[in-house]
Amino acid sequence: MSSSSRGLFDMTKDEFLNPEITYGTMTDKRDNKTYKTVKIGDQVWMAENLNYADSTKMPSLKGKSWCYDNKTENCDVTGRLYTWAAAIDSVALANDAVDPQTCGYGKTCTLPAVVQGVCPSGWHLPTNDEWQTLFKAVGGSSAAGKALKSGSGWYSNGNGTDTYGFSALPAGNRSSLGGFSSAGYYAYFWSASEGSSSLAYRMYLNYSIETAYVDYSSKSRGHSVRCLQDSN
Repeated sequence: MSSSSRGLFDMTKDEFLNPEITYGTMTDKRDNKTYKTVKIGDQVWMAENLNYADSTKMPSLKGKSWCYDNKTENCDVTGRLYTWAAAIDSVALANDAVDPQTCGYGKTCTLPAVVQGVCPSGWHLPTNDEWQTLFKAVGGSSAAGKALKSGSGWYSNGNGTDTYGFSALPAGNRSSLGGFSSAGYYAYFWSASEGSSSLAYRMYLNYSIETAYVDYSSKSRGHSVRCLQDSN
């Protein structure tokens, strides 16, 4: 069966990678999961969505991260969907001995310049500026959607060229009310940048549009996380 006739969750995550790209690999020492990585311009990104779920080690995740349709096996393909509070690891920020802050839905806070959040050590949640840097590296926002999307898994004619190996998957999202939607149609990735007490920024890709966007989303929605390697 060809990939074009199979559904998003019928494929393995490795099938969405670009076979012409030489990927790196990193291991998340917290749970020993491995992720492909890719250098685009001067940035090194995970080429897969984060799938970290241990709410005992990271209490911020308790009740705030999910697999699409609440099916564990879907996380093996598209990673987890996190609220913004989970993505920034709000509990760690609240427990900071020097500058404790209450962050998340209904609150505003002053985040550090680099937010590790749910990402492994040495990696962080990208800011809006870092998403824009990625767009510039692949030809600008008007071309970024096509260039960053995976070559399969998208609805209709929505597949990308995945020219740079970012391999963005249309993982969909979880609404504030708990419903899951848009798998196959949209990819949403959290930014570390806050918009207001109820909104935070995200990068998103649409199956029918070649442009990549950064806009606001409710902090209580569940979106994907792509981690960016810390600069030396």
